[in-house]
Amino acid sequence: MYPSELKYTKDHEWVRVEGGEARVGITDYAQKQLGDVVYLELPEVGRTLKKGEVFGTIESVKAVSELFSPVSGEVTEVNTALAQRPETVNREPHDSWMIVVKVADAADQSDLLDAGQYTELTQ
Repeated sequence: MYPSELKYTKDHEWVRVEGGEARVGITDYAQKQLGDVVYLELPEVGRTLKKGEVFGTIESVKAVSELFSPVSGEVTEVNTALAQRPETVNREPHDSWMIVVKVADAADQSDLLDAGQYTELTQ
């Protein structure tokens, strides 16, 4: 159910690390818990994040939730198209990246979950 090429956090973000950059979004589980997503607040390019720091918020018809960075580093890209069409998160959660972070410390990835571990967490 969860793509094996992604890693996951206990806060329900997914991360794909390639070439020192981490692409971040929320999981299918998270979007189902939220319901219909209506608004995203994402950081500015250039912002430096620490692992576990709030990088934005996601608002649904049910609630407003914080988004947590799975790694430390500098935000190099923000998906502005997603911010304009936040409902895309509900249709394609594992293809709807929110930010790209230039990873400052590869050790940050040591406690990320694989697809099997994340499936166990959400059952």
